[in-house]
Amino acid sequence: MLDHFAPEDSQHDDTDLHKQARTLAIEPIYTEDDKEFTTQEIRNAISSLGEKKAPGVDGITGEIFEDAFKLFPNYITAIYNGCLRQGTFPTRWKRAKVIPVIKPGKENSDDVSKFGPISRINVGGKILERVLINRINYHANLHGFFNTQQYGFSPQKAPLKRRWKLRTM
Repeated sequence: MLDHFAPEDSQHDDTDLHKQARTLAIEPIYTEDDKEFTTQEIRNAISSLGEKKAPGVDGITGEIFEDAFKLFPNYITAIYNGCLRQGTFPTRWKRAKVIPVIKPGKENSDDVSKFGPISRINVGGKILERVLINRINYHANLHGFFNTQQYGFSPQKAPLKRRWKLRTM
């Protein structure tokens, strides 16, 4: 099952595009958009986790992390800014507990693809992902990189048909 869902990352299988991506990934890029995270950005990311989020391997819940942030907001913000400056995602935050969940209608199958894996990463990693995703989405929206017909994963944006139905009911 592990080989199916997490195959080895081998450079021997790389296409020219993959080789180029690996090369670019190790080169530092500095732009005017590379501003440090603010304490408010980190606070928003922590509060967006919600109380129901399951902890990762380290057992630290969102509630614990939120309490720690209330006590040490500048210190925790500095940790995330260190990650940003160094271009690193700490190894401890990458560790995940993978839970295989059987897909509906495939209960009787013997094929490994009947499982859908759910990965529970540590809360520290969830927060770093969130602030980076927020920055990427802001940049992509600001510069018009999203298709105007893109509705999924777009906050406060509903398809025109749906908005029209709501108004006519």
